[in-house]
Amino acid sequence: MPDTTAARHIARRFAGFIVVMASCCSAPAFALTGVAAPPTPSAAPSASLPGLRVPSPRPAAPDITDRSDGTTASGPVRAQPAHMPFYVATRGQTTIYVLGTLHVGYPDDYPASMPFRKPILGALDASPTLALEISPDDLLVSQDEVSKYGTCRVPCLQRALPDALWKRLEARLRNNPAMFADISRSRPWLASMLVETVDTIKAGFQTEYGSETQLQNVYLRPRGRVVGLETISEQISAFTRLTQAQQREMLAQDLAQTPAENVADVKELHRLWRIGDADALKAWDDAKTEKIARSKALAAQIDNRVVYDRNYRFVARTVLLAAPNKPIFVAIGALHLGGKRGVLELLRRRGFVVEPA
Repeated sequence: MPDTTAARHIARRFAGFIVVMASCCSAPAFALTGVAAPPTPSAAPSASLPGLRVPSPRPAAPDITDRSDGTTASGPVRAQPAHMPFYVATRGQTTIYVLGTLHVGYPDDYPASMPFRKPILGALDASPTLALEISPDDLLVSQDEVSKYGTCRVPCLQRALPDALWKRLEARLRNNPAMFADISRSRPWLASMLVETVDTIKAGFQTEYGSETQLQNVYLRPRGRVVGLETISEQISAFTRLTQAQQREMLAQDLAQTPAENVADVKELHRLWRIGDADALKAWDDAKTEKIARSKALAAQIDNRVVYDRNYRFVARTVLLAAPNKPIFVAIGALHLGGKRGVLELLRRRGFVVEPA
């Protein structure tokens, strides 16, 4: 894998287009039900990404906001968690809770006193099953899988790219020769993710504060189970099965804007996610793709493979797991939820009534 920190960011984000990856990318998933615990927040990764200046991590927001004497007319002012896209789908006695996640975040997205809104915490407590994009067990091997299918033993990227795109990448990483040397051994789809990961790190986001990790920190049902809606092989194949032209389009999109513009986009995605409207998030992402796509046809093909095909898989497997009077809590990348081919609409087509909560 090109470098430890970038590998960790990609492996954890591999499940949803967040960015950040726009992501293609994935979800951090560490379970508290007998599997690996989440890692402690890492220090600024400048040593792992040579030449990259990383801002200091944002400190966690205090649980109590001090305003003069620390109170208002109604008592202490407490930090509020992000609203997040959260929906309840019902069909008869079957209930599916759907949370749109962000696979990276800031500490103050999840205040210690209440990391999630009460409706979300109540739904978690009521659900015997927590379903993520991939299972915690699969996540443990995801970094090795990404390295296996996304890298070469010798430099190979230049041969896969047209000269103009290679020179654009070379110019982008001119001040980071170590990163450039690493990325030159990547397949185009992974190179795209690495470029995006660098910009995400610059924005100060941390995978330790992705939604999936935080959910599992509070999912304490003694007999609850955490499952995946797809395997790591299925997830990675969404990218490895892209044609060379499609992979080049991915990379071209990530290089279409300046690093500062990409950072601004990541922050806007985060802002919209905090507000919690899945359709607004999808509309914003569609507009962004329209803006940066070099080929509209190839961009649509990438979305079909990486987003929409997986949406159908998520819904099909969610419905199989759901049962009357046994709610299931589903947490997947927020950009999978909204739109005409999003998870929420696909549930409606299966007879579910879907409402925001």
